[in-house]
Amino acid sequence: MDMRHLFAFCLICLGPAWGMAADPAPAASANGPAVEALRKIGANVLPIAQNDPRLDVSLNLAGDNVTDAALADVAKLPNVVWLNLAGTKITDAGLASLAGMKSLEKIHLEKTVVGDAGLAHLAGLENLVYLNIYSTQVTDAGLKHLHNLKKLKHLYIWQTKVTDAGAADLKKAIPGLVVVGEVKLTPVAPPKPKEDPKKPTAKPAEKKPEEKKPAEKKPDEKKPAAKPEEKKPAAKAEEKKPAEKKPEEKKPDEKKPAAKTEAKPADAK
Repeated sequence: MDMRHLFAFCLICLGPAWGMAADPAPAASANGPAVEALRKIGANVLPIAQNDPRLDVSLNLAGDNVTDAALADVAKLPNVVWLNLAGTKITDAGLASLAGMKSLEKIHLEKTVVGDAGLAHLAGLENLVYLNIYSTQVTDAGLKHLHNLKKLKHLYIWQTKVTDAGAADLKKAIPGLVVVGEVKLTPVAPPKPKEDPKKPTAKPAEKKPEEKKPAEKKPDEKKPAAKPEEKKPAAKAEEKKPAEKKPEEKKPDEKKPAAKTEAKPADAK
């Protein structure tokens, strides 16, 4: 029974706290009209943590529905620290609404038409730590508007018109800034020629022929020598001819005994 009473007491005490933590709406309830306008176009407005009422406003999922008018509603929200405008239809003129939002620490502007004039409106965001301008129209002139943002730590400039010189100037103005640009594969090329000098080591092997092979052709000329032709009129064939005359001498030896038998009947008379 004591354990049941203890459990019931915990539910009574902690239940309201759990309910408040699970519902993020109260964090933005004070800014009802602006939050509702943003949510109608597909934006998310949430506190960055359960114990941190500062706001994270994400408009990137709304895409084409987000125009400069939405930025006017964003500017009405207090304590916005993270703002994601990637892939939206905002323009340089719309960024003017963000000029007074000193609480901003992270801004995503990638894949928008924002250019140098738009970055001019961000020059006073002294707490900005992260800025992504990937695939925008920004040039070296636009980066000059960021030189006074001493807290800026990460800047992404892929597929922009920013040059190496412009990025280097910004790094000098803001110590510790990391500028991430397009990956250049040209440094990979030098290792290939380093492997080529190793190949010439096999070139001395090419010296082995040394034109000795044509010398081997000389014995081929000796093969058609006239010596085999001299063997044809060999004396062996002549020796075989007198061998056939020997049986002719044996024939007269066989005729002599035949004459002796004919003389015997004459004595009988």
